[in-house]
Order: sequence, then structure tokens, then C-alpha cells
Amino acid sequence: MLGCGVVPADSVAFPVADVKLLRVKTRLLQVVVLIGIVSQASGQGVSRPDVPDKIKAPAGEEVVVLAHASGSQIYVCQAGTDGKFAWTLKAPDAELHDQQGAIIGRHYAGPTWKHNDGSEVTGKAVARVDSPDADSIPWLLVTASGHSGEGIFSRVASIQRIHTKGGQPPADNCDASKQKQEVKSSYAADYYFYAPAK
Repeated sequence: MLGCGVVPADSVAFPVADVKLLRVKTRLLQVVVLIGIVSQASGQGVSRPDVPDKIKAPAGEEVVVLAHASGSQIYVCQAGTDGKFAWTLKAPDAELHDQQGAIIGRHYAGPTWKHNDGSEVTGKAVARVDSPDADSIPWLLVTASGHSGEGIFSRVASIQRIHTKGGQPPADNCDASKQKQEVKSSYAADYYFYAPAK
């Protein structure tokens, strides 16, 4: 019955302009989704958290990355300069996750934060406040003291550690019988990474 003016569905031809428009719309949608993903990963649109003045990041800096850390604070039993034994922080050991839960980097001794793009920042704590949760490590403001690699962390100037859960040193005594013993204390925290506003 092809002679009756019916065109088979598999031979329907779309005007070339419609096909081009469909391709442009598809490509535009891909670009918009990619921009959204990059913006989320880079912290754009993340507002500064409400924190005590003592640990606020300097004015003129903006959040470039928000990462949730989960891992351990590693403590070692050792004698202090006074000769008394105490649990001393050796290093953190944590994964950094983005807001969707994907691993975007690591946090380890230094303290150092390394992003999956190869950039890293080391820092020094300049201010601290007790966590609202008495069983958790303090909230901190950290100033960058070194960088390596090129990427999102290469511009970071300040870091806040807030919303901490756990991570305290062991409650049991540290004495000569436990010298050099290491203990891992599970913790979680949010890290806000700041860079000078563009």
C-alpha cells in the first residue's frame, strides 16, 4: 500500500535544520550539566559556614571546595619535654569526599590535603575553638604554608575544619609500657577550603 501516500515510519526524513537544532540542544545540555558538576566540585555557590569569629576565614577569600572527611586521627604514646607520657597526635589519615559522596582526595600528615587533580596544600593551625560536641576534636582555622601541583588546591589560602565528630585521643592512660604504641581514633569533619576571591 505504499502507493497510497503512506510513508513507512523508518523512512521519515526530518528537515536538516531540525536535526542540527536537536544536536545543538543536546550539546548545550551536556555543557550545562558539566558546568553544574564542576561548580559543585569546586565549591562555587557554597556559602561561608556560620562559625565563631575566632576561626572565620579572612575577608576577601571565598570557598573554592567543601569536602567531608572520614577516617582516623592517629595518636602515639610518647614522653613530652617534661618527661610525662601522653597521647600525641601523629597524623590524620582520611578520605575527602565531595557533596555527592565521591572521593576527591586525601588528608594526611603535614597536615596536608591532596586533591585528585594532583594539587596539594599544607597548612598550620592558627586558631581553634572547642567543638560543640565535647567528645570531638576542636574546630580549626588553618593557614596555608605550602603548595605543590597545579589544580584546585594550588590557590588555597585558608582552611576551616568544622562539624567534627570523634577523633579524640584514647581515654586510657599512656605510660612507659605503651611507649610508641599507635592508636587510631575514628573521626569525621567538614573542611572548607578558601582562596582569594577572583
